[in-house]
Amino acid sequence: MRWLPTLALVLAALPLSAAEWDVPVQPGAIAETLNRAAPGDTLVLRPGTYSETVLLDKSVTLDGRGHATLDGGGQGSVVTVTATDVVVRGLTIVGSGSDHEGIDSGVQLLKGATGAVVQDNVLLGNLYGVDIHGARDSLVADNRIEGRQDRRMNDRGNGIYVWNAPGAVVDGNDVRWGRDGIFVNSSMRNTFTGNRFRDLRFAVHYMYANQSEVSGNISIGNDLGYAVMFSKRVKVTGNLSVNDREHGIMMNYTNNSEITGNLVRNGQNRCAFLYNSNKNTFTGNRFEGCDIGIHFTAGSADNAITGNAFIGNRTQVKYVSTKWDEWSRDGKGNHWSDFAAYDLDGNGVADVPYRPNDAMDHVLWTQPAAKLLLGSPAVQLVRWSQAAFPALLPGGVMDSFPMMQPAPVAVPVFSGDDNG
Repeated sequence: MRWLPTLALVLAALPLSAAEWDVPVQPGAIAETLNRAAPGDTLVLRPGTYSETVLLDKSVTLDGRGHATLDGGGQGSVVTVTATDVVVRGLTIVGSGSDHEGIDSGVQLLKGATGAVVQDNVLLGNLYGVDIHGARDSLVADNRIEGRQDRRMNDRGNGIYVWNAPGAVVDGNDVRWGRDGIFVNSSMRNTFTGNRFRDLRFAVHYMYANQSEVSGNISIGNDLGYAVMFSKRVKVTGNLSVNDREHGIMMNYTNNSEITGNLVRNGQNRCAFLYNSNKNTFTGNRFEGCDIGIHFTAGSADNAITGNAFIGNRTQVKYVSTKWDEWSRDGKGNHWSDFAAYDLDGNGVADVPYRPNDAMDHVLWTQPAAKLLLGSPAVQLVRWSQAAFPALLPGGVMDSFPMMQPAPVAVPVFSGDDNG
């Protein structure tokens, strides 16, 4: 019968049932079991410490069930993945090497590791936590990553390093210590959601990373929250920055991006800082309790800034210009906590424009020594004259339709306990 050879070929092409391997706590046991395993199999590690580095060059699952520890002994990367569809989960991973050139990591996903999943692990004291190095469409989720503390911050590695890894998703991780929480270089179409970053240099650091999203993350007590540099078409939405020392959000040579619905609170320097960044949209953000609410410099222009709230900042806006830059659109501007406005018609919009800066601000920014004259009658006369006669103002930001009330923002809940 002619159909018998055809049926045999079909049956031969079907995958066999995946096997589950019980891996004993013995030197070299993982490598030995991996040699015997087939693609699709699962290697289950027993409770205990395995003192070996692992190369996953088959499409397998390495599962510690939350009780197994991998210790690389200070040499290279602890787990290196080169095959597609590998899963690394339920492990405590320690003991990477200390070589920045080799990017020694707890888990390293190399170019062939398409679709890799690194989930529900604890990575402690490695130079880099997870290195996504050329692996496409990978997922790094729900891991606890604690980096090095034994050297200067700039000499440490990153919690998660993403290089040329289109489609990478980093979600729900808790990253602490080390250098940057997530550092992205020369990648695109990445999504970073629901992560928590503490005690780092930058929470998220973008370099040459286009068409990506940073949303729903929490940055607590870092030098800088969300830094987007040399990138375009990036979405920074619904993030929280609390007590970050330099900037909550920083954009450097970043264009055509959306910054929406973020809350930056109690930054010691600037809530937001833009350097030579153009054609971006800022809407629905809340900048609160910073030394400077938002600072524009180095030719940043054509940015749409509406529907934001500037509350309790020592200086709401720092923007030096000889022409007026309108910060309202379609009859909607921003909310300013220091604006003693009135709304006689009750439409929620102040009846007079708001201008956050005057000529004396410009003088003080360019000549800081002039602060000695702030209490002088001459300075007070200049400021009174500008308030009474707005035509004397030198240019800068003008909000023609300031909002009487701030719009609410929906960001992740921060309990205030950053020690857990």
